[in-house]
Amino acid sequence: MRVGLVYDPVYLEHDTGNHVENAQRLIATMSLFEETELKDKLVLLSPRQATVDELSTVHATEYISRIQSQAERGGGRLDADTVTSSSSYEAAICAAGGAITAVESVLNNRVQSAFAMVRPPGHHATCWQAMGFCLFNNVAIAAKYALANFDLDRVLIVDFDVHHGNGTQDSFYADPHILYFSTHQYPLYPGTGSINETGTREGEGFTVNVPLIAGCGDGEYQAVFEDLLAPVAKRFQPQLILVSAGYDAHWLDDISSMQVSISGFARLVQILQTIANLFCNGRLVLALEGGYHLQALSLSIKATLDTLLGATEIDDPLGRRETQVMSSSIDDFIRMIKDVHQLET
Repeated sequence: MRVGLVYDPVYLEHDTGNHVENAQRLIATMSLFEETELKDKLVLLSPRQATVDELSTVHATEYISRIQSQAERGGGRLDADTVTSSSSYEAAICAAGGAITAVESVLNNRVQSAFAMVRPPGHHATCWQAMGFCLFNNVAIAAKYALANFDLDRVLIVDFDVHHGNGTQDSFYADPHILYFSTHQYPLYPGTGSINETGTREGEGFTVNVPLIAGCGDGEYQAVFEDLLAPVAKRFQPQLILVSAGYDAHWLDDISSMQVSISGFARLVQILQTIANLFCNGRLVLALEGGYHLQALSLSIKATLDTLLGATEIDDPLGRRETQVMSSSIDDFIRMIKDVHQLET
């Protein structure tokens, strides 16, 4: 099983100071990979810079220029949550390029699956706006690249970050070639992602939002993936699966109120891998989004890669916290979403 890892020290140069989204996220994770010798089991992939043409498949050229100009002036705040430094533009185009590199490596059969360990993250970035720590929408840009450069017309994007990927949804809201599936705590930043946000025009039905209440844990997420994502994927028949892999739903992460464990994340990845094997020859690409408790984040990414490499038993030294949500409630909720999308129950 050949699994790729996209990483470059350039991602550490996006200097956010004491911001919760900072370089220590990747430093801690790479240190764990070195300690456990996981790195030796992976195919290391060097990212390239995304071109302006590639960025502009998702973002307005004026917006791209604005991000570049601000970095050249030394950086600053783009909004209350999102900051840049002098090297942020270079890091951001390499983050988008890293997601493209992962897609190329999978679709050219260099590896079967790949994890793009990039920053800054991307799924909140819209055509005209940086927000939620995100500059360029890495996964959306990679999806556009896949459709434009390979013989594909159906890409499934799964987003299990604890926040709704409003930028990704906006990018493909009228596009029937991309099916966007998101699990997220609701209500929570950015406030989007309700059940009835399902797409528009030709894209109607190709956005599936699963807005979960606070307190959901491993059981609820697994039920959603098995009982909702799986039939959605079966109907869509994806040729490639891209994942916005955010680990901020972990029970130790202060940014949310979810209860997912490391082994819970591993189970979600296992389900994604099964779906990829069933419908698209195992072609699966994950790109890092959130996750801010350093130990939980690094261990969760390691569990993700171990699962992609074929491990069935995942060590979870942080354990789990009992969920407060009743399983019968999630079953009713899944049935409600199935009704909205006219899926068989």
